[in-house]
Amino acid sequence: MDLAIFFVFLATCAVAASSGVLFKPGAWYRGLDKPAWTPPNLAFPIIWSVLYLLMAIAAARVAGHPGSALALALWSLQICLNTLWSGVFFGLHRMRAAAIVIGLLWLALAATIIAFWRHDGIAAALLVPYLIWGSYAFALNLSIWRRNPLEDAGA
Repeated sequence: MDLAIFFVFLATCAVAASSGVLFKPGAWYRGLDKPAWTPPNLAFPIIWSVLYLLMAIAAARVAGHPGSALALALWSLQICLNTLWSGVFFGLHRMRAAAIVIGLLWLALAATIIAFWRHDGIAAALLVPYLIWGSYAFALNLSIWRRNPLEDAGA
């Protein structure tokens, strides 16, 4: 794994993480009816820090492989959708639109894992916790939207 390439992917993840800093949950989110299985706010930065590190390592492992352009293009798509979600959910308060974004993110991530598997099984495995978290986040997004239909700015 090329360390310079790793740091480029890590910087890309830091840009995605900045959307969570720019679009904080705030009073609107605190006022929503959330399911009992909603994690505490402190869990999110810890979990995302680990996931972003794993994403960067996985991408750097695949980057040097011949024919990895599609795999890295899919990685790029998922990180773009990841970045978009915070702004749509927390910034625009569009829970239904955010559910669509996270659903597309899940599909892009699943495709990324499959594409990475063809080049590096460890890289693919490093993305599995992210897929699990993404599944949980998708379910949480849907639950919050269903519990608060009048709070969806897109309604």
